[in-house]
Amino acid sequence: MVLTPDTPNESFLREVDENLRRDQARDFAKKYGGWLIAAVVLFLAAVGGWLYWQQYQQKQAEAQSEQLTKIYTQIGAGQTKQAQQSLQGLESSGNSVVRTLALLTEAAIALDGNDRTTAAAKYNAVANDSHAPQPYRDVALIRVISLQFDQMKPEDVIVKLQPLAKPGEPWFGTAGELTAMAYIKQGNKAAAGKLFAAIAADNNAPLTLRNRSAQIAGTLGVDAVAPPPPSSQQE
Repeated sequence: MVLTPDTPNESFLREVDENLRRDQARDFAKKYGGWLIAAVVLFLAAVGGWLYWQQYQQKQAEAQSEQLTKIYTQIGAGQTKQAQQSLQGLESSGNSVVRTLALLTEAAIALDGNDRTTAAAKYNAVANDSHAPQPYRDVALIRVISLQFDQMKPEDVIVKLQPLAKPGEPWFGTAGELTAMAYIKQGNKAAAGKLFAAIAADNNAPLTLRNRSAQIAGTLGVDAVAPPPPSSQQE
């Protein structure tokens, strides 16, 4: 019988590997166990804090929404002074929608009282707030330019309204009209006439604005078809 040299079998190698891994795990636990426990505790605390903050913000938003409803009721009842005091407290709201609505409402109250300076400041605050919803920012930008149009350079009006003064944009009619007026201030009647004609042809623009735009385009030498009057016939 021929003898072969002894070689480690698989079970022996597996046992050595397991012992080695166990020793490494024990040494690692001794060295880093405290840090790992602390990290887990911190992680759980952070998750808990985040969930609490989310819940807190939701409750705050609900309460502030109810407060806005009461404010609008006050405004409807003519209690603007009380409404203004409440609105000022919402200007620092962490909820961007609540904060934006508060500023826009304050601007409307200021305009109703012929306080154009305060109204422009509120509209500017919304237009320049990167956290405010974009539709509200667009409205605020148009409103502040409308208020300050006479004091602004025409090129500034054109540049600021350029993203909105395009056919297909929701505020094309109003933004386009302001832009066309800025072109007239520049002496660029051709560009103004072309833009007024585009507004006249925009089915989404208010009828009065389309009629006005068609008339102005005609005075500038640009043919524009006025929209037909609404039918008065009843079926």
